[in-house]
Amino acid sequence: MPATSPAHPERRRRRTNRFFAVAAGVVTVGALAAAALPGAAAAGEDHSKGGHWPGRYQDVQLLSFNDLHGNLEPPAGSSGRVTEHQHDGTTKTIDAGGVEYLATHLRQAREGEKYSITAAGGDMVGASPLISGLFHDEPTIEALNKLDLDVTSVGNHEFDEGAKELARLQNGGCHPKDGCYSDQTFQGADFPYLAANVLDEKTKKPILKPYWVWKKKDVKVGFIGVTLEGTPDIVSAEGVKGLSFKDEVETINKYAKVLQRQGVKSIVALIHEGGFPASTSYNYDCDAPGAGDGISGPIVDIAKNITPQVDALVTGHTHNAYVCTIDDPAGKPRMVTSAASFGRLYTDTTLTYDRRTGDIARTAVKSANHVVTRDVPKAPDMTELISKWNTLAAPIGNRAIGHISGDIGNTGTESPLGDLIADAQLAHGKQLDPETDLALMNPGGIRAPLTYAAKAGEGDGVVTYAEGFTVQPFANTVNLQDFTGAQLIQVLKEQVTGPNAAAPKVLQVSSGLTYTLDLTKSGADRVVTDSIKLNGTAIDPAATYRVATNSFLAGGGDGFPTLGQGTNDVVGADDLTALEQYLTANSSATNPLAPPKADRIAIVK
Repeated sequence: MPATSPAHPERRRRRTNRFFAVAAGVVTVGALAAAALPGAAAAGEDHSKGGHWPGRYQDVQLLSFNDLHGNLEPPAGSSGRVTEHQHDGTTKTIDAGGVEYLATHLRQAREGEKYSITAAGGDMVGASPLISGLFHDEPTIEALNKLDLDVTSVGNHEFDEGAKELARLQNGGCHPKDGCYSDQTFQGADFPYLAANVLDEKTKKPILKPYWVWKKKDVKVGFIGVTLEGTPDIVSAEGVKGLSFKDEVETINKYAKVLQRQGVKSIVALIHEGGFPASTSYNYDCDAPGAGDGISGPIVDIAKNITPQVDALVTGHTHNAYVCTIDDPAGKPRMVTSAASFGRLYTDTTLTYDRRTGDIARTAVKSANHVVTRDVPKAPDMTELISKWNTLAAPIGNRAIGHISGDIGNTGTESPLGDLIADAQLAHGKQLDPETDLALMNPGGIRAPLTYAAKAGEGDGVVTYAEGFTVQPFANTVNLQDFTGAQLIQVLKEQVTGPNAAAPKVLQVSSGLTYTLDLTKSGADRVVTDSIKLNGTAIDPAATYRVATNSFLAGGGDGFPTLGQGTNDVVGADDLTALEQYLTANSSATNPLAPPKADRIAIVK
């Protein structure tokens, strides 16, 4: 997969022409907004819009979003809402998301802006709802082309189906197994995917372009794209086979020098790694009381070490919303943004380009997140796209697979939907081997809630195949393995140690497995060993237990290396089939399934 040989050069030329057209914008409010431009204007000097000197300073609008995950239609439940902080200290929730609305918001934001760029922070595809996932995310690439996305970094989910499939999404062509879905060959992305820190193990070169430069007249802005170095820990081994993932900071610093040598001094890093703001409100001020005080997580250390040559960081991965300033190594504030996930927000950042230096006047950078509300007109081209793909998906997606009596949520340390899925995998495991004892499910594999309200006319409480697919889109198989009791205890401790120490990944557990998670303690002690019981009996370290997991966990994924050490493997059906079988067997229109109580893990805070 050469990094520099773009397919469809005729489309690339048409795309380039668009870069030089009048594009887009909204004046935003954020940290640094009040700071003065370098070199105060002389008295009586003519000023242009915004107080900038005509000719020297040029505002460049940067619109950005991240972690779309193929959510073309408005996401369901809490996945389709954002929280907004009010002036009186209260919060309210706002319905948000859907590319019909995202397209309208972006197009409105670009109006009147002569210099506008749209960029993304990875995970545009992967873990997608049925309308996109069923077709290997071709619909999402088509939608992003219509959104006039200019550039994106890769994220970990871009590797769900491996590097060859990612190359197909970039360059086009029919799927090698499923073929074409219409009489027209899939054309691929009009925008470059950047993968600066993802190398082919044989050639030691990036598998896709490491950087890209946006140009209009004499204004040049370079973009470097990376995904988190830990991608192999959270993607199936097959998806990252033959690839190596390098340090984010070292890679960005390397290519910043390359861009500088090419005369590109204004640089934005697109980083598929993120942070954790102290509030879930999208408009929370994470620069209070001081710059960057309200954010933690991996992006903080990354931001503090990326060369000052980089002027702004567009981030993602954690699905959180923030607009923060974090000091660079020279102690100079630098904007770091993330627009939550699923197309619910977009970030509008103003970069003030100094023609004299070719660099961004960093003291004039302004940024804010905006809600993709659903009170604007739908973009007709997106409505047409969704209709086209829904028509193809309908025969499969509309089939009823179960009935529920209320919403079954996927949030919380232990979630009702996590319990349900674990129970479904235990039931499937017992079909494969009656001696199966328990099941464990990774929370990151549960992508959406099951909602009671009808979504597409199927009737309240009806669970369709499409809804099930949205919950579990990865096509992981249900695997059985033998573990000693000591190994099982170690697995539970790995939830809060090693790679999961800073951000615990609490496995969802099947009925019968109970224990106490004491979050007032630190390290492995947070899992209270003496409390771990199966059907009321303490786990025997010397005994053997038959455990069902999905194939991702069975390979040691998500920072659970012990789960990769099981023996006596048996591979069953895919996890969605297990969920479908469980719902069909345990629910009906007259006797719907009640949401589980999520009371298997006793949590001490």
